[in-house]
Amino acid sequence: METRIALIGIIVTDVSHTAELNSLLSEYGEYIIGRMGLPHHKYEDGEVAIISIAIEAPQDKISALSGKLGMLSGISAKVMYASK
Repeated sequence: METRIALIGIIVTDVSHTAELNSLLSEYGEYIIGRMGLPHHKYEDGEVAIISIAIEAPQDKISALSGKLGMLSGISAKVMYASK
């Protein structure tokens, strides 16, 4: 199956769900090329963590991971794809 290279940007505003986040990333670990996380920084009334994931996987796997991340409360995720 053809793979795509993508970057998933993740913003965490509710750190109580980081265990679920890390579990999902472990589940898709075979596709993850690299991960960079910036720890909690003060942002207005709370804290925020910023994570970027470089991934090479079939389109459906990238979409599934992004969708699952987006369903977690306090976590938003957006995907950018490399052009073919």
